[in-house]
Amino acid sequence: MAGPSVQATASGRRLVARVSGEMAYVNAPVFRPQLKELIAQNDRFIVLDLSGISYCDSAGLNVLLGAWRQADAGGAVLALACVPDFLRGTLQLTGADQVLRVYDTVTNAEAVFGG
Repeated sequence: MAGPSVQATASGRRLVARVSGEMAYVNAPVFRPQLKELIAQNDRFIVLDLSGISYCDSAGLNVLLGAWRQADAGGAVLALACVPDFLRGTLQLTGADQVLRVYDTVTNAEAVFGG
């Protein structure tokens, strides 16, 4: 299995980051600074494509919520797209889906922002 990674593509004020691997306690120290750096770049609309996530525990959820808090504090909008069913269930169970914007596809998320 490939290690954790975040690969970003920017287009104007939009940034799409494909997040891959296990969002778990052991990988949180890898994901947290990568997402923090992306969000700190400037005020933009950031979509995290989570289709490559194979597992997510409470530490991974904490990374996502921390990224949302950082984006919100900096005036950016953070959205999640292509969320695997197991993670969607966790977001619903914990109530995190009430704060995190969740979309079925990257295209749907971008459409809300204006393309």
